[in-house]
Amino acid sequence: MTAATKVLFTPFRTENLSLPNRLVMAPMTRSFSPGNIPGPDVAAYYRRRAEGGMGLILSEGVSTNAVTATGTPNVPNIVSDKAKAGWKKVIEGVHEAGGKMGLQLWHEGPYRNPAKTAHQNVPSWSASGFKVAGKPLWEPMSEAEIETAIMEFVDAAIAAKELGFDCVEFHGAHSYLIDSFFWAETNQRTDEWGGDWEGRTRFACEIIRRTRAQVDSSYPLIIRLSQWKQQDFAARAAQTPDELEQWLTPLVDAGIDIIHCSQRRFWEPAFENSDLNFAGWAKKLTGKPAISVGSVGLTGEFTAAYAGEVSEPASLDELLRRMERSDFDLIAVGRALLQDPHWAMKIKDGQHDELMSFSKDALATLS
Repeated sequence: MTAATKVLFTPFRTENLSLPNRLVMAPMTRSFSPGNIPGPDVAAYYRRRAEGGMGLILSEGVSTNAVTATGTPNVPNIVSDKAKAGWKKVIEGVHEAGGKMGLQLWHEGPYRNPAKTAHQNVPSWSASGFKVAGKPLWEPMSEAEIETAIMEFVDAAIAAKELGFDCVEFHGAHSYLIDSFFWAETNQRTDEWGGDWEGRTRFACEIIRRTRAQVDSSYPLIIRLSQWKQQDFAARAAQTPDELEQWLTPLVDAGIDIIHCSQRRFWEPAFENSDLNFAGWAKKLTGKPAISVGSVGLTGEFTAAYAGEVSEPASLDELLRRMERSDFDLIAVGRALLQDPHWAMKIKDGQHDELMSFSKDALATLS
């Protein structure tokens, strides 16, 4: 490795997680699991990234139930025995290759598209829904539905541990179910599940607290968060560092170990008067390890690929500067690694001229 990139390949250790380096494979939906069951091709896909030298692999979003959690075809779940058997093969392959992997648990909530499911008449779940012409697009979840959703996350986390996954990540970002409780725009409840940050974090905290009680402190729990939303890239769930602290502190108190902060561009500051990004602020305010992410190693951000823009390999100098400064502990890599399973090795060996560009066409041929 070069002296400049040494920081990326320094081991990472906490009380319950030890990784050989600071590189994380970001969770990326692929829709390559017909019948919601990950097959041998999925196992081979993740194994290649482990062989490629990633410190930690985070899976694509995995549905916590087979009815309300997903409206995206061919997304895997962890509900059926066949799906669990498929994931068992995945983690065995990653471990055989010397890698470590966490399962990301995902409930699409209000962004589920019922029209693409076998349950088109089942309403999607949401904290309280958006308002269109003064009318709610989704009915607020009932107490019984909230309880069911919590236990489905907990049961899925327990299943992931039993299958041998090294950690679990709860998807609490990007406008999906957990995030619909966090953001005041989509949580206008007046009961204990809404209102101030204590109420809006209660749903996530119950998931984390109950999971922690089942898996004890030796099992790492990660949560993925985002300020931006699918319907508003400029959104800020927390307007100030003080609000961010009110958001994050309950999650840490509930038992979360690592905070994964999703940004479209990792170098953008989270608030004025500081160049700290979202992950930098999360670590500063909580003292917990943080994962950053967002257009690492590429010139363009991810939505541009769908508009036809080709992203070229980009300098890692700004990333290395922030990691040398210990702004955050781990960096998640998405599209650069999606197309090239050997990306980490090429960075380590200084083979920058062999790095690949990324385009929309690549999305259909990912291996």
